[in-house]
Amino acid sequence: MAKRAVLFANGVMPQAALILPCLRPDDFFIAVDGGLRHLRNLYKTPDLLIGDLDSATTAEVEGASMQGIEVRRYKSGKDETDLELALLAAIEKGFDEILIIAALGGRLDHTLGNLNLLTHPLLAGVKVTIEDGAEEIFMIRDSAEINGNPGDVVSLIAMQGKVIGVETRDLQYPLRHETLYQEKGRGISNVMLGDRAGVSIESGLLLCIHTRSLGVHTRTLGLEE
Repeated sequence: MAKRAVLFANGVMPQAALILPCLRPDDFFIAVDGGLRHLRNLYKTPDLLIGDLDSATTAEVEGASMQGIEVRRYKSGKDETDLELALLAAIEKGFDEILIIAALGGRLDHTLGNLNLLTHPLLAGVKVTIEDGAEEIFMIRDSAEINGNPGDVVSLIAMQGKVIGVETRDLQYPLRHETLYQEKGRGISNVMLGDRAGVSIESGLLLCIHTRSLGVHTRTLGLEE
């Protein structure tokens, strides 16, 4: 079994040069409806196509079926979003690490909905990251290590109320057993002092947005001219 599920949603697709280095040879690819095109553009074949498939053409769906790709088609009047169905499918298949691509940008309601999916109770104990090459977004339920570069921006946002006992390590503005509130902006735009930083909490759900210093990131990937 593949070690990680990678979900391609139907949002704005980052540059291929930023995403390809994030992928592994043994990833299990899930195309979330129109995310099928993102995978095709990267010359990748999905292992599963899922959703109401209103953003994929009949030819694309039939072509996937003919290739032997598992297709799960749902009615358009369903209660769950396509991405939620994909996350549940990844959990059902036993994955404890999930990477989500192209879940940001485009419609604001979809972006906010996708971010809130990270709070899903069934994802507790599962490492879930939204990645767009320049930013990674994930939920902290107890502690997390952030790998990056000096100058990277780290924002911590309380979800579903307050987050108690927030401790940070190796960030420019330290938090020492602090409480962060959903309705307040404290926790935004902290800065990494080195290659690693740490965050731990006592209770609550804390959204972490790690914005990489793009110059350093592109040099690392060999993308600068």
